Amino acid sequence: MSVRRVFALLTGLTAVLLGVVLAMGTGRDARPQAAAPVPAPAEEVVPAAGAEWVGTWSAAPTGGEPGTRDGLANRSVRNVVRASVGGTGARVELSNRYGTAPVTFTHVTLARAAGGGPAAVPGSLRRVTFGDMTSVTVPAGGSVLSDAVTLEVAPGGDLLVTVYAPGPSGPVTYHRMAQQTGYLATGDHADEPTGAPFTEAGEFWRYLTAVQVLSPAAPGAVVVLGDSLTDGITSTPDANRRWTDLLAARLREETGAPAPAVLNQGISGNRLLRDGAPDRQFNGTSGLRRLGTDVLPQAGAHTLVVQLGINDIILEPRQTDPAVILAGLRRLAEEARAEGLRVVGATLAPFGGHDGYAAELDRVRLLVNAGIRAGDIFDAVVDFDRALRDPVDPHRLAPAFDSGDGLHPNDAGYRAMAEAVDLAALRGDITERAL
Repeated sequence: MSVRRVFALLTGLTAVLLGVVLAMGTGRDARPQAAAPVPAPAEEVVPAAGAEWVGTWSAAPTGGEPGTRDGLANRSVRNVVRASVGGTGARVELSNRYGTAPVTFTHVTLARAAGGGPAAVPGSLRRVTFGDMTSVTVPAGGSVLSDAVTLEVAPGGDLLVTVYAPGPSGPVTYHRMAQQTGYLATGDHADEPTGAPFTEAGEFWRYLTAVQVLSPAAPGAVVVLGDSLTDGITSTPDANRRWTDLLAARLREETGAPAPAVLNQGISGNRLLRDGAPDRQFNGTSGLRRLGTDVLPQAGAHTLVVQLGINDIILEPRQTDPAVILAGLRRLAEEARAEGLRVVGATLAPFGGHDGYAAELDRVRLLVNAGIRAGDIFDAVVDFDRALRDPVDPHRLAPAFDSGDGLHPNDAGYRAMAEAVDLAALRGDITERAL
């Protein structure tokens, strides 16, 4: 078992133990405070021969949600996520990374989504436990991985993960630009299959940072570390048209080869070399720092795709030395390889017409791209510059791919990005890389 896998398992176990201690120390009951009926009894998940746990969905936490200083007491949060691969069992990761106080969840459920909203497929709701307890306290800065539940998860199917916290806590750890509607209800409605109480909507993922499935078929996971282009902030909401979603669909549709999972760890405004500015902490910590927090803990990760660098060029303070950016990319690739990952690098897409455009900055981008294409940094390269640029004016996105701001693609542009990826490059030598 690799060091990073041991680290991930210990992190989850430690969070559970800390949660129990905190619950005891503060007088909080470790059992659910409401005697809600259990939708489906917990069943022991028995792995099929050769089955492995692999991440099927993920989102990087981007900070504490504004307006939630005391958490979301007596509110049920229902997240909607899309599974990139399927399985026969599932478990979830909840995060309090940006909280300032412990948060206690007394009711957590997982279900297949009926589609188009907060309703669940009848009979698919499962109560989720943590160390066989129905309640868990996650300390400030911590996370927790649940026990497994038996649930048939379809490749490309949507899931509902609902959490209920009865009492106040600190700010809600969330993903700021989900392009996916999430739902809120007053009171404990985690086991409500119709979705009727979930009358408040917002485009966030709250508390939930990963879903893993027990898969007999998926050969590990591809993790994409990126900025707003990977976050898909100009894709159609609720349509799952980020380039990573479309890439996952390509992999599932390919015949003759099992599809690896695709895990999106994009954060809008993220940089390779610098943390987000004090007034823009939702842009996340640097890509170099995120390797340890957002990539290595992902279950089954065998390939890393790096789509970072443009914000280092266009955001203040700007990095105008291409050698510094290339050195950062090289360091990230070397550190990832040292953990057993195959590393694929992406060229920087055009941004002519964007508010941040300047000819001297575009020169930096072109030099960075030349260094990426030279082939001595990454194991393989995906050329988003070539896929997206206007053949008439290569400093700009092709008009058919431009969302309107000169920087971010539209749905057609995201599809062009997904189609630019050599699927064989993602698999690499999977059999020789420990999953």
